[in-house]
Amino acid sequence: MKATHLYLAAALLWAACQPAGDRTTAPAASITEAPFGASADGPVSHYTLRNGRGMEARITNYGGTLTHLIVPDRDGNPGDVTLGFDSLADYIARSPHFGCIVGRYANRIGGAAFSLDGQTYPLAANNNGQSLHGGLKGFDKVRWTARPLPGTDTAALELTYRSPDGEEGYPGTLEVRVVYLLTPANELIIRYAAVTDKPTVCNLTHHAYFNLAGAGNGTILDHELMLNAAQFTPVDSVLIPTGGHEAVAGTPFDFRTPVAIGARIDADHPQLKRGAGGYDHNWVLDRTAPGLALAATVYEPVSGRFMEVLTTEPGIQVYTGNFLDGTLAGKGGKTYPRRSGFCLETQHFPDSPNQPDFPSTVLRPGETYQTETVYRFSVK
Repeated sequence: MKATHLYLAAALLWAACQPAGDRTTAPAASITEAPFGASADGPVSHYTLRNGRGMEARITNYGGTLTHLIVPDRDGNPGDVTLGFDSLADYIARSPHFGCIVGRYANRIGGAAFSLDGQTYPLAANNNGQSLHGGLKGFDKVRWTARPLPGTDTAALELTYRSPDGEEGYPGTLEVRVVYLLTPANELIIRYAAVTDKPTVCNLTHHAYFNLAGAGNGTILDHELMLNAAQFTPVDSVLIPTGGHEAVAGTPFDFRTPVAIGARIDADHPQLKRGAGGYDHNWVLDRTAPGLALAATVYEPVSGRFMEVLTTEPGIQVYTGNFLDGTLAGKGGKTYPRRSGFCLETQHFPDSPNQPDFPSTVLRPGETYQTETVYRFSVK
């Protein structure tokens, strides 16, 4: 295993993320650590990142989970905009992937198997006969090694995990590094890097459920969503892509200009029915060049909070909390009913290992998997 590739890439990612400008005038960022119980793998910590400008992110090294994201509204009042729980026990027992890092393979793999270099690899069939979000014990359910990184105006937390060869059926030992950064520009940046010692597949994402009105404060149907995508990947009855792209023009999937999420969510469209009465689909982002590009924006009109999502990834999965049902008591005892949170999961496409026409997710020895997503907050 050439793990040095990962740490060299990580060092470059860290250097690149440092904000430019006069740092002497920027408010000091900070990061603190507190105990957060214990999992089967050992003690778990809770880290609080503050950027000195009123924004705060709380992250636990169980699943690399973002438990809180405190963002000011247009009047300067702070509010927590991500769904989650108050206790580690709840994350372990019943979390629907609230705020976690998902891997080795985010989203679904059809038939719970894939072939690579002539060999078939069976996976856990944990979602209607398909494999979802890395299997029975994906990266959301493991204890990561955490380390605060030095900085003055940016608070940063490094998380590393070594996934052994054969874990959840995936080949190769995968060395993974994720860095969360909270910048003075009210950006939450997530940077990923990974290397392997055998050919494998790798597709990582972040799975926050957002509600810009505040977690537990009603539905997300009035949030105005824009997606920089003219196509999406239609799915079959078990939410596996059929293999092609479909134009969004003239359909409820057209968010090229801002539209309320709830405006067409109940339309009589077969793809919405397959998404359990809502959106649970991958959009093909319009990209003209490699690198970081705008993928989505979301505006919540009451609070005035405005979120931009930038990514290096080719796709974004939009999920509108269709399977939430009000039975989960979350932070502060608030319940999370259907459509009370939305996910914007930047990623490669679902089932790519079985779809030769999709962008490849194969990672080979000597290569470094690198990707970045930025959630940038402001007000309107």
